[in-house]
Amino acid sequence: MAEYFFDLSHEDRREALEYAREQTGRPSHLLEKDVWVVWMLRALFESPLATDLTFKGGTSLSKVYKVIDRFSEDIDLTYDIRSLIPDLIGAGDQLPTSRSQASKWTKTVRQRLPSWIEGHVQPVIQTALERDGLDATIAVHDNKLLLRYPDVAQGTGYVAPVVLLEFGGRATGEPHQVLPAACDMAGHVPGVTFPAATPLVMTLARTFWEKATAAHVYCAQGRIRGDRYARHWYDLAAITRSAYFADAIADRAVASAVVNHKSRFFIEKDAKGTLIDYSAATTGRLKIVPEGEARNALAEDYAAMLADEVMLSGAPPFDTLLELCGHLETQVNKTAAEHVSDVPVPAPHSSSRSTVQ
Repeated sequence: MAEYFFDLSHEDRREALEYAREQTGRPSHLLEKDVWVVWMLRALFESPLATDLTFKGGTSLSKVYKVIDRFSEDIDLTYDIRSLIPDLIGAGDQLPTSRSQASKWTKTVRQRLPSWIEGHVQPVIQTALERDGLDATIAVHDNKLLLRYPDVAQGTGYVAPVVLLEFGGRATGEPHQVLPAACDMAGHVPGVTFPAATPLVMTLARTFWEKATAAHVYCAQGRIRGDRYARHWYDLAAITRSAYFADAIADRAVASAVVNHKSRFFIEKDAKGTLIDYSAATTGRLKIVPEGEARNALAEDYAAMLADEVMLSGAPPFDTLLELCGHLETQVNKTAAEHVSDVPVPAPHSSSRSTVQ
């Protein structure tokens, strides 16, 4: 009879991880963290919170769409803005109509989101931990919930034994769909079963345009925003090689939705202090290949990711990665130029430190 991974003894878990490492070629500490990631997804999307949450970002590209072969360790989620600030949003209105309204929405979201996480998400995870008899601790910091687990396997330290749930509350998460997510070890260890989840997941087209506009802003500003930022370029290059790419870059409705949303909630300035025009990224003037010091900083971050084997197989050298992104940039701009519409892009209304939602 098959045994559940978390019911195994410490030593048996170690043996299962080592066996899976031999079968998959993936580092055992990443396989272990992957189990916790899927467990967290299951805990969330089996709970009453599921109807208002959307799973998104690089981890969704890896766990659900299978278009990237890198370990994505954190879970990015959107809590539907219509549920978080229903008293401020009119019927059918998902975006603010003025700068002052955008500021009010943003301020209220920032005030309410941490309390919602502490009052609703933390109890769900704590109850699931107790139900499964798992010895892990959780803590809430601003818009993040961190689960620290007792690791069986260790890496270089780049990937910590912590699963981070990061929540955003200024979007609806749409378009999205329910899709399955399984552990990387599933099917590779005879006699052992693993967690599985069925989250509501942001469409790949939306994730593509979120990442492309984030890279576009980075190139305009010429500065990196913390570590692990190089993952966006790796993900973009991987999407280019996937079966989803043509549909993603041709999806003008999603591209426009991302522009409209970021133009209101994520105002950014370039290196010269000029407001960045998000519409340029979706109408034939996308730039995602950085230059000078920005390129060097990105190269260093990419090297750190390679050192801890976060890129699981076939990761291209940095120069090759940027060549691929250069081809992507050309193709996206060509496609965009062929589909440019006359629909005006709303003026920016608010500001934020982040360009990835």
